[in-house]
Amino acid sequence: MADVATGAVVARAVDGAGPAGHGAHGGACRNCGTALIGAHCHACGQAGHIHRTAGALFHDILHGVFHFEGRTWHTLPLLFRRPGEVTRRYIEGERVKFVSPMALFLFSVFLMVAVFGLLGGPFGPLSAEDAASVAKARSDAANQLVKVEADLKALRAQKAALKAKGQKDPDLNERLGDLVSQEAELRLVTKGVLKPDIKSEPIDVEKAGLKTGVPGVDHVIRHAAANPELAVYKLQSSAYKFSWALIPISLPFIWLLFLFRRDVGLYDHAVFATYSLSAMTLMVVALSIAAAVGAPDGLIVLVLLLFPPWHMYRQLKGAYGLGRFGALWRTIALIVSAYTAALIFFIFLVAMGA
Repeated sequence: MADVATGAVVARAVDGAGPAGHGAHGGACRNCGTALIGAHCHACGQAGHIHRTAGALFHDILHGVFHFEGRTWHTLPLLFRRPGEVTRRYIEGERVKFVSPMALFLFSVFLMVAVFGLLGGPFGPLSAEDAASVAKARSDAANQLVKVEADLKALRAQKAALKAKGQKDPDLNERLGDLVSQEAELRLVTKGVLKPDIKSEPIDVEKAGLKTGVPGVDHVIRHAAANPELAVYKLQSSAYKFSWALIPISLPFIWLLFLFRRDVGLYDHAVFATYSLSAMTLMVVALSIAAAVGAPDGLIVLVLLLFPPWHMYRQLKGAYGLGRFGALWRTIALIVSAYTAALIFFIFLVAMGA
């Protein structure tokens, strides 16, 4: 709920305050001193009526979560029924009726993180048997953490003794690095952040042919291979923090689809991409909730396969005024581009040290 509330408040801040819903009290604007002639200051835009009570603070949070200036409930139905129409109308200047693309994207990302943390992904939470195994694994991890901390303390003392003598031991540094990663993983497991049931054997980098010869890249690969679970958690965490990067990554691909169209520009493509990513994120949220209430896996897989191309086709056709054939071939190209953008995004996360 904290993630949802934060997402709503952040999105509301990005989207603007919107109508105050209260009459101005007259006098001067508290922000810039301009004489008020309406509910808002015509110079800086601040609302004329200012709350100064604790209740008003909670009202603002609830207003952000459930109301979002009334535009959410006007935007979402169109985003799923006629995505091309809401994209085109926003680009053409109808801003008051709709939540801005970036605000909706931010809110959808916060909502997805909250739902995943509470319910799991589209394929549901753990079974009762798996939950019992996880509880036992966490208990074992707590015991193992004590041993790893003791080993770390001994190795650090050994390293300090070598340093005092002016000596170095590369193997000792490597063992220290591995233990530090193991300690971080065990802490995440014991705190319930990382699920201990996702266990896999360490990957032999040499046999798998993953050694690149680039020291920085090989360092990331070696630690990911030694601790696959921790690497997955870090990737998930970084994907949440850097999800905005999908927008600029997607823009060149969309631009290429309309290379010879002079009536559309990068701004149009950015609005298209952001609304599209918001819709896909909200689809995953809806499927996660559906899985939690017992929807069959077959139905969830069917929606995952069919909804994205259907939505892309409808949005392309309506936003850019395309015919059926033009929208169809661009949909196919956009699906390929989406996988390419996802690969670039993954490489970006690894480069950021995920």
